[in-house]
Amino acid sequence: MGRAFEYRKAAKMKRWGKMSTLFPKLSKAITIAAKEGGTDPDMNAKLRTAIINAKAGNMPKENIERAIKRAEGKDAADYTEVVYEGKGPHGVMVILECATDNTTRTVANVKYYFNKYGGGMATSGSFDFLFERKAIFEIEKTDELDLEELEFELIDFGLEDIEVDDEENIIIVYGEYTNFGSLSKALEDKGIEPKKATLERFPTSPVEFTNEQKEEIDKFLDKIDEDDDIQAVFTNMA
Repeated sequence: MGRAFEYRKAAKMKRWGKMSTLFPKLSKAITIAAKEGGTDPDMNAKLRTAIINAKAGNMPKENIERAIKRAEGKDAADYTEVVYEGKGPHGVMVILECATDNTTRTVANVKYYFNKYGGGMATSGSFDFLFERKAIFEIEKTDELDLEELEFELIDFGLEDIEVDDEENIIIVYGEYTNFGSLSKALEDKGIEPKKATLERFPTSPVEFTNEQKEEIDKFLDKIDEDDDIQAVFTNMA
């Protein structure tokens, strides 16, 4: 899992750096979760996860509460979660996870981004086999937490691997995306609250690009990140 860890760390450092675009995305995830399963985090696992990730993104408490209340309003938007795929500059493969109240607007914007940067959209499902979906949990590394014991206890709940990031003082738990719920419950039963919990896509065969190519690809990805409808971006760039 080391290769996936390094890939993910590089992507995370870039993508989670923009508070101006991050907060609206986190807020939308909270609202969607609250509308789907209720506004009580204790009774709504998806909402708990959304709140955990909002806190990881340093989102203020009042913003979180506002996003939950928004789900209770009569005029609360009905969001649709959709996935779009395409090729960006230099053939980089991109998967976009979106949440939108207007799919016509969103798909038009996505087409524009791809076309503007010399790429194009692909048929849904075209790139699925080129990516692995993983459940990811970041938990705080403490002296009291026995890593070997934790690994042994989580195996029965779908654990695939554990990585330690000494730089950020966290332990990263990996599992198949279908085991997200069981791993989340296992950590909860042990009294461990993750600092972040996500479903992510890793390229099975990451592609190397030159520095010049990466600069062009990054400009494309930066433009995509500005769109509030786009919740997550995954590429096959090494």
